[in-house]
Amino acid sequence: MSDLQGDMQDLYRELILDHSRNPRHFGRLSDATHTADGINPLCGDKLKLYLRVDGQGRIESSSFEGSGCAISVASASLMTDTVTGLPVDQAEACFEKITQRLQDGDPADNSNPGLEKLRALDGVRDFPARIKCATLAWQALHSALENDTTPATTE
Repeated sequence: MSDLQGDMQDLYRELILDHSRNPRHFGRLSDATHTADGINPLCGDKLKLYLRVDGQGRIESSSFEGSGCAISVASASLMTDTVTGLPVDQAEACFEKITQRLQDGDPADNSNPGLEKLRALDGVRDFPARIKCATLAWQALHSALENDTTPATTE
């Protein structure tokens, strides 16, 4: 492994730890227009996602609450950071790209610089059981945007 690869892995590890210890957009969003629950029965992760979508189909605000492992909380924090301000169709495209990349091992899409920080989640591919932790918030995002009231699950 080159020094650059090692440095990047350390940076991504630090980013995950920072988002798990100090999650962004944590807490209830009282004027949410879309919500979804997410459950990962394998790990015990539980979250509720809140989105406020404006009349033009843009996610004005997002937040989450719940409990889970460091990967689950960090992923939810990174996800809310990423999708806040995006049009719904772009948020759905992020869901597709991230879940496919984590589940199938597809390489990072470098065409969208806004997704660069999400490469920090790529390390979970080395631990297949943790992929479900990383994708839970994204599954909840998809459910919320689809107005699906069934809890999103990783099973």
